[in-house]
Amino acid sequence: MVKTKICITTLEYPPDIGGVGESVHRIAKMLNDSGYEVHIAVFRSKQRLVSDGSRRRASCTSTLQDGVFVHRIKSAVRTQTTEIQDFFSDVYFQLKCLHQKHNFDLFHAFFLNEAGYVTTLLARENDVPVINSVRGSDLHKHIFNPKNHAQIAWILENSDWVTFVSRDLLKRASVITPSVKLKSSAFWNSIAPIDFEEFPTPSLVKELPGIVIGSSGRFRDKKGIEFLLDACAELGKELDLTLLLIGDFVDKEQEYWQQQIQQSEIGHRLRITGITSRQEALAYLPHLDIVAIPSLNEGCPNTLLEAMLASRAIIGTRVDAIAEIIEDGVDGLLINPGSTEELIAAIRYLATQPELRQKLGAKAKTKVTQQLAPSVEYQNWMNVYERVLRISDPALLGEISFV
Repeated sequence: MVKTKICITTLEYPPDIGGVGESVHRIAKMLNDSGYEVHIAVFRSKQRLVSDGSRRRASCTSTLQDGVFVHRIKSAVRTQTTEIQDFFSDVYFQLKCLHQKHNFDLFHAFFLNEAGYVTTLLARENDVPVINSVRGSDLHKHIFNPKNHAQIAWILENSDWVTFVSRDLLKRASVITPSVKLKSSAFWNSIAPIDFEEFPTPSLVKELPGIVIGSSGRFRDKKGIEFLLDACAELGKELDLTLLLIGDFVDKEQEYWQQQIQQSEIGHRLRITGITSRQEALAYLPHLDIVAIPSLNEGCPNTLLEAMLASRAIIGTRVDAIAEIIEDGVDGLLINPGSTEELIAAIRYLATQPELRQKLGAKAKTKVTQQLAPSVEYQNWMNVYERVLRISDPALLGEISFV
């Protein structure tokens, strides 16, 4: 039997570090295990820039990773500055060559900007169905660039199906393109069980006195870390605590965050691990008393699901999937984004009640293992793929079967 061929386009894929890459890897494995032939096309506009003055021709390097075909596309570098339209033109051509070679049955783009536009254009020109998956920043941040608005609206309008990781994101998309309501679904990411006992104790754990409040990720504007810095600095006057940031600030915002740290007066109570592997980041979780996720906006952050699996007491903000997953007072605490006062109150409340922290953590683990298990996400994705493939080819109605 000939396998159905799926081409997923993405800005990152392991070993690249990032939540979108992890999600694409997880979904690719699901599809591969379900009998699809899966191809991943990886490209990102940042890669069009070189700092050493070198030049190169456009290329596509293909490898086989765990049964999945991974194609890494690079644009040509012909001049000192590669214009964005030259980059996309090169990517489009390489993606078109892949389609001519493999004859894909369906395209699936992750992230509307960059991946979504090139993929949807190619799919529409070749009468191939296309799914677009909104992850968060594409509608929370990039939509505010006037140059992106028309393109994003066009992608949403020309998608056969659109998926979202939160209902808030679906609502925003529906405001931009009302027809999205008729061809979309919102469901959370999933996470596989993790055995935290198999990880060695990180060396920095010895330097974490008092109540340990932690947050993890690549810290940037949307993460709300400035409010966490201020809250912990204020609470440090009355509590013995340490704030552990597992990860580091993005390069372009380093100066801003250094300023924020100085202004917060948090001083010796702050520890920053720097960039770590996912395994090392996970190894810190059992040593945290409270996990704080003070984001101003999010999609469905992996750091939330990981903290739930680690049975941590979580303080999150009322945004996107965080507010949909966490039930305030039952399996975590919810505060309004951008409120240092509410964050102070929530940390103070949990810091003085170890039994409550344990109770919230236990409830969180139960929820994540039952409602955010890979089997749940698998069925959601199978429903989407079945629907899109059937719409595009009625002859498949009697052939496609999913468990």
